[in-house]
Amino acid sequence: MSKAFTRESDDAPETPLVRPATALPPGVKNLLTPGGALQLRQELEQLTAEESALRAATNASDETSKRRQQTLAARALQIQRTLQTAVITGPPAITDDVVRFGATVRVRERSGETMSYRIVGVDETDLDQNWVSWLSPIAKALLHARVGQSVRLKLPGGEEQLEILGVSYE
Repeated sequence: MSKAFTRESDDAPETPLVRPATALPPGVKNLLTPGGALQLRQELEQLTAEESALRAATNASDETSKRRQQTLAARALQIQRTLQTAVITGPPAITDDVVRFGATVRVRERSGETMSYRIVGVDETDLDQNWVSWLSPIAKALLHARVGQSVRLKLPGGEEQLEILGVSYE
């Protein structure tokens, strides 16, 4: 059969899906909380152990295992790079009422609803837990504000007013 009627992608192994690398603006530090650094180190240990076990248990011709090993290796490399460039930043020595990196901030929205946001590093962001990157619009609005102060959050759909009710650190 002519090569014109075949797809090269059928012969090549699939490219593993990996979370994209953190895209920080030039010159911006890769801040990470101590807890976030610990979680990444633990994930790296698990990935390394799983990759070693997979390598030992499979034969060299198993394509599914090879792809899984590639995925694990790519994620491990990404975590290693993150940890190498990370600036681990713990809570401030004096925990006053000022919002800083690592803070959990309780706010009241204009509607009266209260929410809590934790300001974390880019690689720790978890919107299901309301952990927001320190580079996000909401974190930028909250950083350096004090308890009792109101801040304006500019959103694509308009502006929101947030009153800071409390600040705590882990």
